Amino acid sequence: MSKSSSWDIESSNDLYGVDNWANEFFSIAKNGELHVHLHDEGKTASVSIPEIVEGIRERGLDTPLLLRFHDLLADRIRNLNNAFNSAIKENNYQGNYRGVYPIKVNQQQQVIEEITEFGEQYHYGLEAGSKPELLAALAYMHDPKAYIICNGYKDQEFIDLALQSTKMGLQIILVVEMPSEISLILERSKALDIRPMLGVRAKLSTCNNSHWSHSSGENSVFGLTTNQILNAVDTLRENEMLDCLKLLHYHQGSQVPDIRSIREAATEASRIYNELVNEGAAMGLLDIGGGLGIDYDGSRSDSHSSRNYGIYEYAADIIDVVKTVSDEAGHPHPTIISESGRAVAAYYSVLIFNILDVNSPSADSVPQSIPEKTHPHLNKLSEVESYLNEENLQECYNDAVYYREEILSLFRHGNVSLRERAYCNSLFTRIITRIHEIAKTMEDVPEILADGDPFLDVYYGNFSLFQSLPDSWAIDQLFPVMPIHRLNEEPTAKATLADITCDCDGRIDNFIIDGEHQKHIPLHALKEGEDYLLGVFLVGAYQETLGDLHNLLGDTNVVSVGVKNGKTQYLRELAGDTISDVLSYVEYDTKNLEERFRSLAERSVEEGKITPAQRRQIMDAYRESIGGYTYFESHNS
Repeated sequence: MSKSSSWDIESSNDLYGVDNWANEFFSIAKNGELHVHLHDEGKTASVSIPEIVEGIRERGLDTPLLLRFHDLLADRIRNLNNAFNSAIKENNYQGNYRGVYPIKVNQQQQVIEEITEFGEQYHYGLEAGSKPELLAALAYMHDPKAYIICNGYKDQEFIDLALQSTKMGLQIILVVEMPSEISLILERSKALDIRPMLGVRAKLSTCNNSHWSHSSGENSVFGLTTNQILNAVDTLRENEMLDCLKLLHYHQGSQVPDIRSIREAATEASRIYNELVNEGAAMGLLDIGGGLGIDYDGSRSDSHSSRNYGIYEYAADIIDVVKTVSDEAGHPHPTIISESGRAVAAYYSVLIFNILDVNSPSADSVPQSIPEKTHPHLNKLSEVESYLNEENLQECYNDAVYYREEILSLFRHGNVSLRERAYCNSLFTRIITRIHEIAKTMEDVPEILADGDPFLDVYYGNFSLFQSLPDSWAIDQLFPVMPIHRLNEEPTAKATLADITCDCDGRIDNFIIDGEHQKHIPLHALKEGEDYLLGVFLVGAYQETLGDLHNLLGDTNVVSVGVKNGKTQYLRELAGDTISDVLSYVEYDTKNLEERFRSLAERSVEEGKITPAQRRQIMDAYRESIGGYTYFESHNS
């Protein structure tokens, strides 16, 4: 990238699309630092993220680290509830809205605690899809007006616990997802003499075009067909428990990008709901599941990484559809429940890591002259550079590629030296770079030269993609990535990002730059003695839960941040995994490891390879490492 004296923070704002994806939670300050907007006694406080990181380092924790902002979590819950409540009022809807948070989206204790505390004013509930999640929900959800929705497979222990907990005034709904569940629930209800609150999950015919479209439609793994729903209704009627059927649930899949498919699914589900009322079921609750999307790439489109609607439009369309269908059927408007997890939790967390090193192909120097007695093909490649101009770009490109391939073949057969091969690579890089520089100035560019820069720098980040951003690897999920400082300077490098795992998949090469999907990200050149820090945003949903121990790189440091009276508060600190921690996860006993290493060291003393004093130093280093961070640690950390 060429340097420009006119570069400013607005240029960086446009380049990284901050206004498009940040939802007004983040902005660039005049000094080029990225700020987060938090609440301070009823006012908005703009806090420097680099200063937050520096404060954390002063307290003994280092990068990589995960920042949590509880204010952003609260804002998302507030916005979601306000959107539905406004739509209810404006449409004269006679039912209510009750949100529930799916614990699976981010199961961390702090998340559940903060959601239940802030959400209590909205009677915001929880969704549990397993016994561990149900136990967590029961411990934190004490609001008798909020719902605990129980999805997923349920054994007798799960069902008994849910039923018995209703005696304490909790509104717990068992959603039937498999035909076999209905008989077990009825059996346990009679045995415990507890009438349950029941729901059924419907398989809709409506599909969507999201990455998770397989979760919707009639081929969905979960849910009941219309025949199975009617069989459940008949079974409940026969057992005089049809009044226990309160809820219809459906789920379109996560991150639904198109509002039209949301309306279509809500319409179909509303028809089923009202037919169940006609069958004599008590009903009263319509659970529209998840699917409310996040605009990861800022395009406001129906791409997989975006959505073409806002929260209010989402709420208004749901309310409009359900009201219309219910009015046509002549039935009361149901209370709407949504299970929006991604939309609530995504903004909550930000991954921060430092760049350790850069590998730049353009850094290879080309000797002033060709080595003596070199192969003629090297002379030919050098001549390509001498006659390169705007009129013969395609020809020069073809010649350069040809001679390079020939020289590589000659090397494999032992006919050119390693130094000749290195000279070839450096010269080829310079020629192709020059060709693309000229091509950018032309209106009519040969197709093969129109794909952008052929050589990108690799910036090595102090993080594990598999631990902190598993969706980037697994499903090519796009997350906003950008520097958190130096944003008043023009970035001069085009790069991809690599993590510190020994895996070729441990890289990020999918970015949103200047409003378009790109295979590179513009970054700044490293400065001697200064850290270069990048942030990855919207990582609060699923990433912590799905992260794994590839290369035994564990959980990062986690710090929860707020602000009070103008001062940054470090509310909670959770140290990342130590080497001892991750080794224990894969069945190593660190005491046994130390003893085995001690035996090796002692044998080395006996054999005269090291002195006893050196053995002590080696053992001290081993013990210190076992208790250390799994990531790269700077000497001054």
